Amino acid sequence: MRAGKPTIDDVAALSGVARATVSRVLNGGPNVREEVRQRVLKAVDKLQYKVNMQARFLAGGKTQVLGLVYASDLDSEPNSFYHSGLELGALRGCAEAGFQLLMHTVNQHSLGKTAKIIELVDSRRCDGLILTPPFSDDCDLLRELEARNCPVVCISPGLAAQKVASGVGIDDEVAGYEMTRYMLSLGHKKFGFIKGLEGHLSAEERYSGFRRAIAEAGIGEADVTVMRGNFTFRSGVELTAAILGNGHRPSALICANDDMAVGALFSAHKVGLNIPQDLSIVGFDDTPVSEIIWPPLTTVNQPLKTIGYRAVEMIVERIKAGKTASGPLPVRFDVVPHKVVMRESASPPQG
Repeated sequence: MRAGKPTIDDVAALSGVARATVSRVLNGGPNVREEVRQRVLKAVDKLQYKVNMQARFLAGGKTQVLGLVYASDLDSEPNSFYHSGLELGALRGCAEAGFQLLMHTVNQHSLGKTAKIIELVDSRRCDGLILTPPFSDDCDLLRELEARNCPVVCISPGLAAQKVASGVGIDDEVAGYEMTRYMLSLGHKKFGFIKGLEGHLSAEERYSGFRRAIAEAGIGEADVTVMRGNFTFRSGVELTAAILGNGHRPSALICANDDMAVGALFSAHKVGLNIPQDLSIVGFDDTPVSEIIWPPLTTVNQPLKTIGYRAVEMIVERIKAGKTASGPLPVRFDVVPHKVVMRESASPPQG
């Protein structure tokens, strides 16, 4: 065996198969017996063979890279855990599947946002894309990617996008309903709700679940105050101050994510309210900050790492299916379980 870095020919020689067979194994291709596949993988491990990604790209082959695309305008504060939770799960999925993961930040307000995402595919920098909101709700973008035969999996897409591309997430409408039912069971009858970023359809489903629950409880519009937030701590601070200052203070405030709920806690503490005695505050996502804030936050657990991991599983399934005679897999939406996590920030109203 020659000195220097091992080559694909060295792997073929050690495993006793043709060069083309090694290539099929490394690309996850079909029509390879399991015994042969294991022999090749053992040779790869023994030789510590590394795929030459640049050579593979120039040859027109697959990159074994998945892109995770999320929105940021670079001026607003980042979500504390949402993106990193998805990223951690996706990285674990990629490690197990033999893929690399590249994160791509795209300004959701840019006129060129669609072109930037399409360029990732046209330049063959990745074999498939995982899209987060609001890109996972952009049906025109999803159709553009479909026309390019780019495997796509959407994180928490809305109902329209679920018909165009596969996705994974919790049932946000049911989650919003269950959280509101819990607050109703504590005896609350006056509510505030801070919504998420406009156009974030999964967060709108949380609000839809809230509306369904209060309608069933017979609570009228006079006892509900709704504000539009943007998922940031700052919006939670500012909107809670507005809600508390309007003369119709609710006994329960539901926020569409934990960052805004933590901002709400800050704002309520600032004006001297005791939480939860004077005001119950709850959130969504069950991010790490929800456990360390005071009081610890009642919230909905959205298993972000599981969602990121499942997204990788789904996209790898689609990539492999595209290499077989059976063709692409049908579009589907995988629901992962959520749960209401009860902590100290919610209690029955006083008086």
